[in-house]
Amino acid sequence: MEMQEEQEMQEQRYEWMIAAEEAGERIDKFLAESLDDSISRTQIQQWIKDGCVTVGDRTVKPNYKLPEGERLILVMPEPEMLELTPEPISIDVVYEDADVIVVNKPRGLVVHPAPGHYSGTLVNALLYHCKDLSGINGIVRPGIVHRIDKDTSGLLMAAKNDLAHNALSEQLKAHTVNRKYIALVHGNVPHDNGTVDAPIGRDPKDRKLFTVTDKNSKHAVTHFVVMERFGDYTLVELKLETGRTHQIRVHMKFIGHPLVGDPQYGPAKNKGIAMEGQALHAAVLGFEHPRTGEHLSFEAPLPDDMVRLLEVLKTR
Repeated sequence: MEMQEEQEMQEQRYEWMIAAEEAGERIDKFLAESLDDSISRTQIQQWIKDGCVTVGDRTVKPNYKLPEGERLILVMPEPEMLELTPEPISIDVVYEDADVIVVNKPRGLVVHPAPGHYSGTLVNALLYHCKDLSGINGIVRPGIVHRIDKDTSGLLMAAKNDLAHNALSEQLKAHTVNRKYIALVHGNVPHDNGTVDAPIGRDPKDRKLFTVTDKNSKHAVTHFVVMERFGDYTLVELKLETGRTHQIRVHMKFIGHPLVGDPQYGPAKNKGIAMEGQALHAAVLGFEHPRTGEHLSFEAPLPDDMVRLLEVLKTR
């Protein structure tokens, strides 16, 4: 089944054409496997009952069996206007002014709340620290212009007002934001530098993951430079030209060098060294200030866990 996704600021619409191999599957089960894992099956069943899901322009029940060749559409309702609680979570502020804040996010911290998970996130911390964040993404993700995965550390910018949010979002769309990452990957990368130009879309074998595919995919480009080799491991710097979900993790797996510690895209068995979460750090972030136009650039040192990992490799 191919999926089309249209994402607006507050409403999301998903559309699928049901393939032969998916015919007969319960619609609630299919949607639970197709959508973000933060969305529960109970929530999906409620959306179905509320008429947010249609098959061939008809509303159905949660136990409805998918028919081949029909069009399935889910229109997620706008995020509930829940009052998020500011929380005194410690954050490493790299830069801050009246328009924008840049933080160095630790590994393990979720960036924004999701259904059923409204506390303990970077957004909760920012609301406590800033008191003023843009409202463009609604109450669920105030101020968040871009995100990095829970288990990726490093630099992230957030907008304090709508002017800043719009300006930073336009820079991201135009690919003018400078984003460089440092990663430790499996294997000896043979080339000193290179470019992975391969489209990314949903993985048909596991719809919560992504893969390189020509079907219903988006253009994705990652540039890399080898920093240091450790025999069967390589430290690389990666520059994002596009910003697809899990892009670096998917692209490095695609060329045969998955990230160390990656629980979703890494090898099934640990090969000698272990790490909680992928060894990926957003080390450099550069952009034009949304109000003054001044070019700002920031760097964040490697987190302690990656430093320790590299020390182990250097002394083997």
